[in-house]
Amino acid sequence: MKLSVIIPAYNEEKRIAATLEEINSYLGRQTYDYEIIVAVNGSTDNTYGIVKGLEAAEIKKAAAMYIKEGGKGNAVKRAILEKASGDIIMFMDADDATPISEIEKFLPYFEKGYDVVIGSRYLDPSTVKVRQPFYRIVLSRLSNVLIQMLAVPGIKDTQLGFKAFTNACAKDIFRFVRVKGWGFDMEILTAARARGYKIKEVAVSWTEHGGGHVPLKAYLQSLSDLFKIKFRLMAGAYNKNVEKLEKYEAKI
Repeated sequence: MKLSVIIPAYNEEKRIAATLEEINSYLGRQTYDYEIIVAVNGSTDNTYGIVKGLEAAEIKKAAAMYIKEGGKGNAVKRAILEKASGDIIMFMDADDATPISEIEKFLPYFEKGYDVVIGSRYLDPSTVKVRQPFYRIVLSRLSNVLIQMLAVPGIKDTQLGFKAFTNACAKDIFRFVRVKGWGFDMEILTAARARGYKIKEVAVSWTEHGGGHVPLKAYLQSLSDLFKIKFRLMAGAYNKNVEKLEKYEAKI
């Protein structure tokens, strides 16, 4: 088995090295093969240079790709479609809020036939080590209510940046991703469910480290993206083929 770990990174020069070293150290002790792909999306600092330096020196299984146009969703999509080769493909946040060791909770579910396994902060509150500021918790919970109503009912935490997929599933559903920003998680899960893939939500450890790059306006943009996703879903764009989605987009 081979695991592909994708890390979208925007101006993460202060912590990307520590995150990569932890991931590499942990995966190096496992019995399966792995690769680490850092998708540097529109960064203006030295994130890309740091990753390239580590790639050339101590972390041989790391690779950096620079994506000029920004957006977390776009970065993850391109890394999966253009670079990832693992039997299991996952992405995680550059701040290491959920440690790579939590992937071990996911692997048994793939053996049981699940196609998508996602981490959750809300299934077991005891797994949240350091919480977000109260206002962000409120915004997150209210957003999830809307997301469940409009797109993916039954999933308590669509937005946590720790998700894994079988190779076949990832290569399929990410072709449908049109949301380039923070709301892309909603579209991934909507497409996966529309296309008949089995999804499992699992409680994982999560720590708010601070210093993130999610502005408050991202919540408003994600709300707009949610309605676009709903319209695409109603139009049957996700459960047909990519060509149908492209034709639908040409009309709006």
